[in-house]
Amino acid sequence: MRSMKIVLTSVILLLLVTSCNKYNKVTKSKDYEYKLKMADEYYAKGKYKIAQQLYEELFPVFKGTVKFEELYFKDAYCFYYMKMYADAENLFKGFLEVFPNSKNAEEVDYMRSYCFYKQSPKLELEQVNTIRAMGMMQTFINTHPGSERNKEASDIIDKCREKLEQKEYRAAELYYNMGQYRAAAIAFTNLINNYPESLKGEEYKLKTVKAYYKFAKLSYEDKQVERYEKVIEEYQDFVDRYPESKLLNEAESFSKLSQNHIKVIKNEQTQTSAKR
Repeated sequence: MRSMKIVLTSVILLLLVTSCNKYNKVTKSKDYEYKLKMADEYYAKGKYKIAQQLYEELFPVFKGTVKFEELYFKDAYCFYYMKMYADAENLFKGFLEVFPNSKNAEEVDYMRSYCFYKQSPKLELEQVNTIRAMGMMQTFINTHPGSERNKEASDIIDKCREKLEQKEYRAAELYYNMGQYRAAAIAFTNLINNYPESLKGEEYKLKTVKAYYKFAKLSYEDKQVERYEKVIEEYQDFVDRYPESKLLNEAESFSKLSQNHIKVIKNEQTQTSAKR
């Protein structure tokens, strides 16, 4: 058993040494056509790091020749396959500037946008690249109206929009759970306005009503009437927007409570005035 392990280790080491020797031979070679051929072979085998290093060495050699376009194209993809999306995006952008009429221009334009999507971070972080991806994909659709990639581009826009919506929803919920009800109400209203086609619109509107109700209830007495009136106003807007909603009864309950509170407050104010 031990002797077998030794043999396997020796074989692995031999392969590593052979591979390193082969790579060193390629990098030291002054035969640039041979070096390009080997770079393409490494690329075809999925050894993108080695291929990229060779392509980079060959950039100044083949720049201005007929082979430069494919070299540039594959170099950009090397970074993409290595998940170095910022570098890939930069190279895809450069490719389009150098070869705007390339047969691969549409694909590269899409991949540049896709690289921003791949850089979209976790929900907790700033969504600059998510927003950028949406804009880039929309620009791609507008620029290439007949492209077969437009369906996928539209799907990515929808995914990005859903992600941004979820982030805003979490922020609104956080305000609500922290008892910052006015901020929560504004945040839920923004959700409705920013994502009018959302399937959760009714839920956001109900939470807007509830948040304004809680805000009114915790307010100083001299501010309560106008704030309860705001609850009633938001309920009426709920009815106008979602007349068939299953959440309508719950929203109505907050409107009725607000009306009752207003009556009580006004009665107390009348009695206080009469005593004077």
